[in-house]
Amino acid sequence: MSLTAALVLLLASIVAGAINVIIGGGSLITFPVLLALGYPPMLANVTNCVGMNPGNVSGVLSYRPELKGQRTRLLQLGTVVLLGSLSGATLLLVLPASVFRAIVPFLIAFAALLMAVQPRLRRAMDRRGTRATPGLMLWLGIFLSGVYGGYFGAAQGVILMAIMAVFINERLQRLNGVKNVLALVVNAVATLVFICSTAIVWSAAVLIGAGTFAGGFVGGKVGHKIPDRVLRWIVVGAGLGIAIYLEVRAH
Repeated sequence: MSLTAALVLLLASIVAGAINVIIGGGSLITFPVLLALGYPPMLANVTNCVGMNPGNVSGVLSYRPELKGQRTRLLQLGTVVLLGSLSGATLLLVLPASVFRAIVPFLIAFAALLMAVQPRLRRAMDRRGTRATPGLMLWLGIFLSGVYGGYFGAAQGVILMAIMAVFINERLQRLNGVKNVLALVVNAVATLVFICSTAIVWSAAVLIGAGTFAGGFVGGKVGHKIPDRVLRWIVVGAGLGIAIYLEVRAH
């Protein structure tokens, strides 16, 4: 890798790390850069996943105040998403990439729309007396998002936020803190599977790791200042934009 290519990847990773902490979807910056550098899609996807871990760590650290009082929730959802990520990473190694490629944009668009109508759904659930504590539908959604994250992972933060916002009655900033922890679990589990099972471009992974780690702290400082209502529409806009980008890129 040339010095210019390394600098481009590092700068892209800093931006990706900041975006990941605030809304998710930073992989859609680093993954195309890896493709542009000539790496095959499968190798680029695996390398990108490994490199994202330091950024996830810094994101969790920068959101520590929002995690207070959520230990039980983190243990429950973390266990579920861990199992999902393990399943998704395994599927990536045994199934052709085309299996999920066709439905990924629609999954992300659905999550974005779900986030858009979340306040109305929340009020409807409250009127019916639906419990706000984690239940079967929440756990199923988190598990499937873990499968998706272990398999591909782009915009998994959008999907996680949408699911939790509907089924958990909590401020979005606190849920964003949970999202960062769950994203760390997903990437860490997938990374262990990939290290044991396939090739990784370690030079690129190290650059992505360094950039996302720095970007994660930047995103944490910015993200804390965003009001819940604004954060919701940032997630919605990003999700729809990512879905459109992936659909166009697929064709």
